[in-house]
Amino acid sequence: MAEGSKDQGGVGTTDPEEDSPNMIVYRKIEDIVTRIQDEKAGGVAIRTVKSFLSKIPSVVSGADIVQWLMKNLSIEDPAEAIHLGSLIAAHGYIFPISDHVLTLKDDGTLYRFQSPYFWPSNCWEPENTDYAIYLCKRTMQNKARLELADYEAENLARLQRAFARKWEFIFMQAEAQVKIDRKKDKAERKILDSQERAFWDVHRPVPGCVNTTEMDIRKCRREKNPHRVKKSVYGVPDDGQSQPSPVHISSQPTRKTTKEDVQKEITFLNTQLDRHCMKVSKVADSLMSYTEQFMEYDPFVAAVEPSNPWLSDDAAFWDLEASRDPSQQRVKKWGFSLEEALKDPAGRDQFLKFLESEFSSENLRFWLAVQDLKRRPLQEVASRAQEIWQEFLAEGAPSSINLDSHSYERTSQNLKDPGRYSYEDAQEHIFKLMKSDSYARFLRSNIYQDLLLARKKGKSLTGKRLTGLMQSS
Repeated sequence: MAEGSKDQGGVGTTDPEEDSPNMIVYRKIEDIVTRIQDEKAGGVAIRTVKSFLSKIPSVVSGADIVQWLMKNLSIEDPAEAIHLGSLIAAHGYIFPISDHVLTLKDDGTLYRFQSPYFWPSNCWEPENTDYAIYLCKRTMQNKARLELADYEAENLARLQRAFARKWEFIFMQAEAQVKIDRKKDKAERKILDSQERAFWDVHRPVPGCVNTTEMDIRKCRREKNPHRVKKSVYGVPDDGQSQPSPVHISSQPTRKTTKEDVQKEITFLNTQLDRHCMKVSKVADSLMSYTEQFMEYDPFVAAVEPSNPWLSDDAAFWDLEASRDPSQQRVKKWGFSLEEALKDPAGRDQFLKFLESEFSSENLRFWLAVQDLKRRPLQEVASRAQEIWQEFLAEGAPSSINLDSHSYERTSQNLKDPGRYSYEDAQEHIFKLMKSDSYARFLRSNIYQDLLLARKKGKSLTGKRLTGLMQSS
């Protein structure tokens, strides 16, 4: 450990093959960490903090890191900066000096930067013998801050049983490392102890925390070389007991990347960049709004009248929902979306009645005819498809609908071999027309407003009658 840390620059400068799927992430994080540590270029000031009867060297506060991330990476939301800082900490580039949980807090908690020697981009995958040496060292250093946690003590006992034959050799290595460490300056030793502890917090994390160095199995399958680079932290070679799992390697020679392959990849990446992305916060807000809107219609959450059919054998609720005389709740639900209005038989009838008053009912009748076509027996589909064409789309059709040229051509092509979904494009186009035009006018119409108001009055009158009956009794 000591020999390795003396030559931190040398060992860490080996240029590993860029075969790790996580390497791009490591490089981006390291660029941010390097900028944070560069005080001359506006980085965070690393200082020594005075504590009771002692000094804590080379630390920064969590609040300082969060402020730097927001200022230099154009982050407006503090929660986003804390999330990014926690990702950096989870990979072991910064770590708290007080506990083993690698997260960033926006307060006065003190953090320290990891030595580049221990950065995960050096393709570390330490062996269990290295971990055993580290835990042995901790037991030899009689200091409260270096005492083993419960999970570490259990790991040490497990390793001692696994390496019983060479435990004496491991113990001797740990003793030699402790002797070398004691010759160092106190402040330097304190920093190295914390960096070494943080390294093992990443590779042997606290139970319940994620090991960020593990690769996703799908990423591993895409690797050219499935065996990762293995390096020993303390220079202790393993005796070959832990062999890598056998991986099937294709006998086909790897094809060289051509210009066409690169062009395809560029096209694909450009397509991904143009994809519409939405913040998780906005998605969460939309989901919460949807949940709040439909909460009163969920029998598991809200009380329903006359009784909950999921809890009793009374099917009266289902009968009321299917009746042509809608309740106030049902009428209100039609205003949520056109989909909700068309789901309800009474809603469909009222919407059709409105469209007939505007002499544009053919759109809804076409939409309903296509819905009916999808449920028809297979032997009736071809004839019914032709009937729909003659009624709505043929030249001189009695109920002609307005289709764009693209949908019309696709539909006429589909009817050469008619099926249940031959009118899918035309139906979608008509639905969008109704949603953007007719549906908005329906919600403002007297038909819907009068029905909604009548149901509200009916509900209030029923409530007054029930209150009067209860008082008289």
